[in-house]
Amino acid sequence: MRRLILLRHAKADPPVSGTSDHARRLNPRGIVAADRIGAYMAKHHLVPDGVLCSTAQRTRDTWARVAQQLGAPPAATFERRIYDAPPERLLALLQDAPAEAHAVLVVGHNPGLHQLAILLIAAGDVEQRERLREKLPTGGLVVIDFAVDGWDEVHHDGGRLDRFVSPRSLDDATD
Repeated sequence: MRRLILLRHAKADPPVSGTSDHARRLNPRGIVAADRIGAYMAKHHLVPDGVLCSTAQRTRDTWARVAQQLGAPPAATFERRIYDAPPERLLALLQDAPAEAHAVLVVGHNPGLHQLAILLIAAGDVEQRERLREKLPTGGLVVIDFAVDGWDEVHHDGGRLDRFVSPRSLDDATD
């Protein structure tokens, strides 16, 4: 079995004229959200063996906050190709993930991350799937399980949604 954890970066500062989009940092709300998602991941034992993270500052910041909550997380591989990647490129990167990593976290951006989740999921809780189909918000966490032996076997409609949470849904939950 392989587990894919998709995490959209937390809320970032708005773009500023003359500043690269790549350089945008988390805003105060995003910092709190990243910490909460990291705590949720730790509580529910969603600790990856491998991490692929976009090189954009807001994804680096999100991963750094999440990693603090996880105790002894793996080192991240920062991958520029994740930034603005369409879902097929993200899938190709995932299919090249190390064989020894059974759970891989990808920290990235919409629309590619959202589109990838929709392409990969064929089963799981119907209500959560419908919520995910509508939107993958900032700080959104999607966990997809695959009944395969290697990442190179992951394909469209091959996954089962284990869970979909967002900072806002954690506000509403008692868990």
